[in-house]
This record gives sequence, C-alpha cells and structure tokens, in this order.
Amino acid sequence: MSLLRIRKPTTHKGKKILLAREPQIHEPAKNTLFIEGRKCSGPIKQALKDLYHIKKPLCKVLTRNNDISPFEDASSLEFLTRKNDCALFMFGSTSKKRPDNLILGRIFEHELLDMVELGIKYFRGLGEFKNEKIGTCVKPTLIFNGPKWNQTEELRRLRNLFIDTFHRDTVEAIRLQGIEHALSFTVTEDNTIMMRSYKILLKKSGQRTPRIELTEIGPSMDFTIRRTKLASEDLFKQSRKQPREVKVTKKKNVEPDELGNVHGRIHVGKQNIESLQTRKMKGLKKTPEERKAERLKRKVALKQAKLKESL
Repeated sequence: MSLLRIRKPTTHKGKKILLAREPQIHEPAKNTLFIEGRKCSGPIKQALKDLYHIKKPLCKVLTRNNDISPFEDASSLEFLTRKNDCALFMFGSTSKKRPDNLILGRIFEHELLDMVELGIKYFRGLGEFKNEKIGTCVKPTLIFNGPKWNQTEELRRLRNLFIDTFHRDTVEAIRLQGIEHALSFTVTEDNTIMMRSYKILLKKSGQRTPRIELTEIGPSMDFTIRRTKLASEDLFKQSRKQPREVKVTKKKNVEPDELGNVHGRIHVGKQNIESLQTRKMKGLKKTPEERKAERLKRKVALKQAKLKESL
C-alpha cells in the first residue's frame, strides 16, 4: 500500500511557494506556454503568434521545435510546463494525417488534466486586417453563441477551456471605456467552431448611454474538433475545489483583516498609575537621598494631619 508523500517546507520561501499552490478563493491569472511541434505550417505558426499577441504578457514561447506527441506521451509536455511555470499550453503541429493542428490543454498538480485537438479549417491573421489594434493587458469580453455549447460534455469542457485560456485578473469594478475587446465563439450546425475577434467602439448616441459598434480586427479562425482527452468527473471536481471564505464576525469592536486574523478594541476605565506595581529591578531602585526625602515628606504630611485634627 503506497502512502502519499506530504511535502513539508524547510524555508520561509518554500512555505510561500507551497501555499501559493493550494486552492485559492480568487485564483490568479494563469500563464500559457506556446509550443511548436516538429513540423509546423505557415498558418499554424501565424495562428500561434496572433494568439500570443492576445495573451501577452501572461505567456511564454519556446523558440525551438519539439518532437512531442501529446496524445501518445504527455510526459515531455508536463516537464516543459512545470519548468516554465505554466498551467496552460497551446501546441501547434502539422502532419499529412492532421494538417494545421492546434491543441489546447491545461495542467493540474504538474500532470495533464485535459486537452482538445482542433483542426484549423479557415484562418485570417491580424496582418490581414487594417483596423485599429488592441493593446496589451486588455481583458477581453468572451461571448459564446449558440445552444450547442450545453448539449454535449465535450463542448462544455471546451467552453470552460476557452474561458480558462483567455481569463485575466478578476476585477471588481467595470469602467465602460475600458471594455475594448470582444472574443466571440459560435458553434454551427455542423459543429464548426467559429472564433472572431472584435474591437468595441463607443459612438455618440445623443443620450447618456453610447452606441456600441463592433469592428472585426482578427485573428479569425474556424475549428473542427478532432480528438479530446478529458479528465474524469472526480478529478475535474477536485481541480475546481475552492477553500471556504473566512466568515466575518458580527461582534462589537471586532474586525477581521485580509489575512483572516481577528482584531478587537477593548475599552477600559480610568487607571491610577501611581498605584500600579512595577517590576523590581536595579534600574528602578531609589537612591538613599530619594528614600530620605520620601521619609521627610511622610513626616510633614503626618504633622499637618495632626494639626488639622487638633483644630
């Protein structure tokens, strides 16, 4: 019977790394690794470059070609993602049997979670559009059109994978002028997935709410699903596990901070500092002159009290 290995940190830095790998309430944005296979056609290379332009700076690119077959052996892919600290990957390749092949996948606990192999039927790159371009670090709005996204488990997982791939940092407040980019995914009747990229333009409408126009800016792609390798329901549920949020206490003068520590305020009455007992130590001992002066003070106070009583 094999026991699971429990990794215990030996340094403060190692403890921070292990805590970062644990389930989080708000997951940070994930990095994507772009890999080219042993053979890559022109459209696949250009597609990887355009998708890199949308994802940057949350991505890394391997410049060398890699002889990897993810569906046959994923160990090399797991090693590269672990080495480059990436939880997502895009792998492009071309063969006689599967031309213009693009594989999207993700990693959980340094092991392959799931991946989908897509064939590019139609491609139009960023360079073929003469419209305005989108800057870096712009969070896209994801739109999924068509009722078929909920009909099969394959398409549901693919939609979840698209969301995970193009997700950026979570924002609490949305500014209308900050919504500039939209990615649209549509499933047709013959199960073709159409990906379109649009720039959102805000025009004057004569009212407080502006008129919205969409201008296609690329890249534009049509996919077909070729092969899939999906995680089991239990493993997929485990990868989505989130810790419980710290409950806010409703006690008076008690507030939790961002780290979950509870801080409270205590109100005490007026204190007589002279009657407080201090710790006996050499530095606080009185000199003979000070003790003599105190004795004289007490004698004078007693004489004054007797005079008052006699009067």
